[in-house]
Amino acid sequence: MQSLIIFASGTGTNADAIIQYFKGNGKAKVALIVSNKADAGVLDIARREEIPFLIIDKKTFNETLLVEQIADYKPSLLVLAGFLWKIPAALIAQYPDRIINIHPALLPGYGGKGMYGARVHDAVIAAGDKESGISIHYVNEVYDDGGIILQARCAIAPGDSAQDIANRIHKLEHFYYPRAIEFLLG
Repeated sequence: MQSLIIFASGTGTNADAIIQYFKGNGKAKVALIVSNKADAGVLDIARREEIPFLIIDKKTFNETLLVEQIADYKPSLLVLAGFLWKIPAALIAQYPDRIINIHPALLPGYGGKGMYGARVHDAVIAAGDKESGISIHYVNEVYDDGGIILQARCAIAPGDSAQDIANRIHKLEHFYYPRAIEFLLG
């Protein structure tokens, strides 16, 4: 069975969708969850699912140690699911084309440092766009710049709030992300 490592900073809804999807089909398992927040909701999911987790923080962070700790799990993919740190160059070098991310907009628009969550949806509304969506992409040294794996779209209705868009985006994320991972695993 192939091994996945999920990196997440928030509530963990995408992580949970991935965990449940692969529990259902047995093609992979989430072997470790990495978070940069000790109080992240994703850690409650890790505890509930009895998945080991690792908490990293800026003060004590050691890039080399992280690469070593992750190597012990022999991951097929590193999956970013709402992880708010830039991935260290050493990790990218160790896992080329094996680190993926999901972004809550249609890249290349609305990407880059600081563009996450409601900030993205507010920018989409401010621009007057008629659609938004998700982008699943490879991770490289530049925020939201890696090759696109999959994009899925949703309409934006007049008067939609950032939360309205977020709700549609979450549905796309929870459906497509686990399936894109499955596809990449072969």
